[in-house]
Amino acid sequence: MERRSFLKKAAVGATIASAAAPSVSEAADALPSLNWRLASSFPKNLDTIYGAAETFCNRVKELTEGKLNIRPYAAPELVPFNAVLDAVKDGTVEMGHTASYYYYGKDAAFAFDCAVPFGLNSRQQTAWMLHGNGMKLMREFFADHNIVNFLGGNTGTQMGGWFRKEIKSVEDLKGLKFRVGGFAGKVLAKLGVVPVQVAGGEIYTSLEKGAIDAAEWVGPYDDEKLGFNKVAKVYHYPGWWEGGAQLSFYVGKKEWEKLPKLYQAAIETASLEAHLNMQAKYDARNPSALARLNQSKIVLKPFPQTVMEACFNAAQEVFAEEAAGNPKFKKIYTDWVAFRQNQTTWFSFAEDTFSRFNSMHKLK
Repeated sequence: MERRSFLKKAAVGATIASAAAPSVSEAADALPSLNWRLASSFPKNLDTIYGAAETFCNRVKELTEGKLNIRPYAAPELVPFNAVLDAVKDGTVEMGHTASYYYYGKDAAFAFDCAVPFGLNSRQQTAWMLHGNGMKLMREFFADHNIVNFLGGNTGTQMGGWFRKEIKSVEDLKGLKFRVGGFAGKVLAKLGVVPVQVAGGEIYTSLEKGAIDAAEWVGPYDDEKLGFNKVAKVYHYPGWWEGGAQLSFYVGKKEWEKLPKLYQAAIETASLEAHLNMQAKYDARNPSALARLNQSKIVLKPFPQTVMEACFNAAQEVFAEEAAGNPKFKKIYTDWVAFRQNQTTWFSFAEDTFSRFNSMHKLK
């Protein structure tokens, strides 16, 4: 075949194929327009943790050219902060953004989707979820609740909270009314603490009125916004129960299965972007917030070593109790604890040595 004849036929074929196949925009036009609601567990004034839901919703809208419109609602606009799981499970809303350990009372295994005492840091948690067996195991677990879960941010290692009186010994924990829930609450209860669940937006008032003696939330940036330093002056660290607290997006399983593949891909992509953005925002804003809090004459102190050891031992008791009586917990815990051991060994070389050296020299 002569070259000129070949090119002519090829051009005609391309024209026919182009006319027969829909354009990208035409394909997008054929997809359904959907309006979803997302119930958040967090107050609107926190641009970090609630902001992750806004970042996610905006990105999904962009990726689907406005076809999948998800509107976030702060707690408690649609449901209370600790009712997001049931709202998604029952189909009251299509999506949620929450901390899975809020539902520890339903099943202790929920905590692995967020944070457990003396567990993984933020990088290790993400590694377990994405490149360990974390996502596989948690997807199996959430399937029983008619939910598909996605990464929804990480706070990094948290502070230990705000206290009206300094904790100097294990004895000081007895009778302490502490805004702390889930796994940590059960651990601390073994040491005499009275765990109290309070929504983020209600912590300030509870501290101010003396309804609670102490409260943990996240870290300097959020805590400053919520004004905790005005009603409690002792700021303890670290939050050993949240070495890397992961947030999650929930999608109702039935709604997920009805979505076009393009929309599913948009949700996956947007969740990862929101996850990364939240962690970076906390890391960028916590240092200056802590400096400002320090100027307000707070007492900034680590928990005493004796308190840390007592909490660690109590945590091991709770792990053993849960594993003995809950097959789902045991299955996830067995994989998780092996991953943690490998991570601890690896981090003890390059990561921890590097961090200790920099901290020792207080690099400027």
